[in-house]
Amino acid sequence: MTENCIVNVVGAIHSSRYQAVVHLAGGASQVVGLLLSVPGASNTVLEVVVPYSKMSLIQLLGKIPSQFCSQQTAEDMASLAYNRALKLSKPGSPVVGVGFTGSLASSRSKLGEHRFYMSTRTADQLWISRVTLTKGLRTREEEDRVSSYLLIKAIANACKVSATSVSVLSESEVSDECETQFNEDQQLEQLINGQICFKIYPFANEIPAERKIIMPGSFNPLHDGHIKLMEVAIRICGDGYPCFEISAINADKPPLSVSQIKARVKQFEKVGKTVIISNQPYFYKKAELFPGSAFVIGADTAVRLIDPKYYDGDYNKMLKILVGCKETGCTFLVGGRNVDGAFKVLDDIDVPEELKDMFVSIPAEQFRMDISSTEIRKRSGCK
Repeated sequence: MTENCIVNVVGAIHSSRYQAVVHLAGGASQVVGLLLSVPGASNTVLEVVVPYSKMSLIQLLGKIPSQFCSQQTAEDMASLAYNRALKLSKPGSPVVGVGFTGSLASSRSKLGEHRFYMSTRTADQLWISRVTLTKGLRTREEEDRVSSYLLIKAIANACKVSATSVSVLSESEVSDECETQFNEDQQLEQLINGQICFKIYPFANEIPAERKIIMPGSFNPLHDGHIKLMEVAIRICGDGYPCFEISAINADKPPLSVSQIKARVKQFEKVGKTVIISNQPYFYKKAELFPGSAFVIGADTAVRLIDPKYYDGDYNKMLKILVGCKETGCTFLVGGRNVDGAFKVLDDIDVPEELKDMFVSIPAEQFRMDISSTEIRKRSGCK
């Protein structure tokens, strides 16, 4: 096993479209240097977190694990890394979350096995491996190198990169692996249950960009007004990755079913537009999920957004929450809509001074559409 072989594998990882967040505890420390020292690391590496102390790992997991070095802990680390990667990645880029926890040789003799667990999570797959090393065969540095090389191989496999040349275990050492595939229905169930934070359907052939231009809504149904409003928003923003967003979880209604979500997604596939399915109905949570994004909304939504009624009647609470949205770098592009029977634009809304620079008007001469999805459903006899 040569260093050049590993460098070539890492180079292939960086040439893939995948972006990754890596969580490491108890070993595989050389993975960081291997990933970052090969040109192209910025294409792949979004974040590396090393929760080395027990308290650090507890805070990362949000719980005390039954065992710190275990299959479940590695799986939990990978799942958290996957959700973090979704938030940090360029829109449209596939992501992988990586978890590693090990109990390797140390300065004092260990009664238990020298072992480690690795896990990778992608949109449609969860992979887990347990490796038990022969005690006394290697130094700590050598065990760390073995675990690092095998974790690079695992990352490569998750990124659909060949890494068959990576072989560092002795004949008596084996790795026990298990893999679970998730179909679309299972992924959507995971989203509804809060296991993953969103799922993206990149139907548009758009070049990934740092900033998202997001139009949230129920899109029941999607209509020309939505598409035209997005086109205007793109022109105003200048650049960005346009996508529509549906929350499977509603603030005051039951969650959408998997079949309902898939039916609405089908609309976007037909017109070749990217759609994100999230589980966050509130804008302050959307801002945390999609920091730095430009949200495209109607004047009716803007009115509700700054109405203290929706913040337990507390003006200061409203202000604090929306200032928090502002601090994530998010902005709101506001198109004209009918509000209480009258057509209104942003200038007709009394936006608090502290929030004014977060709102951008879409001029009525550039976009005006008075019909809504609700009215379309009524006209077609649907509820």
